[in-house]
Amino acid sequence: MPLSVNAFIFDCHNPGELARFWSVALDYKITAEENEAIATPSDAHSSRLMFLKVPEGKTVKNRVHLDLRPSDTSRDAEVDRFIGLGARKVADFNEHSWAWTVLLDPEGNEFRVEQPIDASMA
Repeated sequence: MPLSVNAFIFDCHNPGELARFWSVALDYKITAEENEAIATPSDAHSSRLMFLKVPEGKTVKNRVHLDLRPSDTSRDAEVDRFIGLGARKVADFNEHSWAWTVLLDPEGNEFRVEQPIDASMA
């Protein structure tokens, strides 16, 4: 039985703010907003992002994170764009034929913007 990922869920303090960050970053539409917000892609094959209001704050490193790969621009250009949207840069890495930058979204959730060093791996 084939399965697909319907949504990635983010616990957060401000669902609307975090949904706006990710919807601008990924060109998603916000389809609901209250104590939860849902960012929906235009591509029916991509997963939704759901943001649920919780009282507790983030205290440790994420156990799961998003890896994003630009298709028509460079990693550095996307990193600059994310920083302009309110992300914070943590570090750059370059290992195993890949380069990536770890960033934090406005609520401190880690994510990566990556790019193969070898163009044949793209």
